[in-house]
Amino acid sequence: MKDIANKQAESGDKKKTIRIISPSGAIDGKYIDGAAQVLRTWGYDVSEGLHARDRYGRFAGTSADRIADLQAAINDTNTDIILCSRGGYGLAQIIDKINLTPLCRHPKLVCGFSDITVLHSALGKLGLPSVHSIMAKHLTELPKDAEPKLQLQRILQGGQTGYSLPAHRLNRQGMAQGILRGGNLSVLYGLRGTPYDFQPENTILFIEDIAEKPYHIDRMMQNLKMGGILQRISGLIVGQFSDCEEDPLMMQSIEEIIFNAVKEYGYPVCFNFPAGHVAYNLPLVMNTKIRLDVGDSVALTYL
Repeated sequence: MKDIANKQAESGDKKKTIRIISPSGAIDGKYIDGAAQVLRTWGYDVSEGLHARDRYGRFAGTSADRIADLQAAINDTNTDIILCSRGGYGLAQIIDKINLTPLCRHPKLVCGFSDITVLHSALGKLGLPSVHSIMAKHLTELPKDAEPKLQLQRILQGGQTGYSLPAHRLNRQGMAQGILRGGNLSVLYGLRGTPYDFQPENTILFIEDIAEKPYHIDRMMQNLKMGGILQRISGLIVGQFSDCEEDPLMMQSIEEIIFNAVKEYGYPVCFNFPAGHVAYNLPLVMNTKIRLDVGDSVALTYL
């Protein structure tokens, strides 16, 4: 992240530009307008993809339209930051058609969460940082002093941030260092066995999800366990599993399902991290090295 900030600083005092694109689901244009207004108050010029407001079924345009907008944002050397307007679904259809290598020459941060996990994972394969963060709706609706907005603004301006959190009854104490990877559990599950699957070694894994049945969550966790992923990671950060109704027939809560999937390993585990499909969705800089300290409290520090 510091490298990106430094390289962008080399361009002088030119006002930085954020491009808003919609590579996944369709979005109400009022949220693009609202996000653009907020970003301008932060001092950015704002542009948007040609098809950012399109609607093609559940998608923000056809696959060809979304490929064109995402590739144009990646290729444009005058764009400093890419903000995905929303998640939903759609990146899995097009990610293999996207050339990400221009970002190695002209780095820029890609921001978003949910389906944008596909991009976080793909960028991670190139060792490029990205930001798991709020998108257009929450930029529009949250008050200007909301912590997720303040923290995102700090990150985009090249500042470092870290978090201190209270303990949770299921936390496993310990300290670990590694590359922060992950995002939406269902999306990560869909990337298993593909070129965009993450490497577990030296990984502190972050997971979150929305509206999944507990047995679906268990199925995905068991997949990560049987595939040797959970055995090889260095730490686990469990975010918010929102709108996931508990199932008494599972005889354990969702948090306990996750805890039991990793209980035989020794690395630190942090539950209830405030990130995911919630308004209080603190940004995380993915694909960067962090230190996770879990004790009487939890500290996440970027290294």
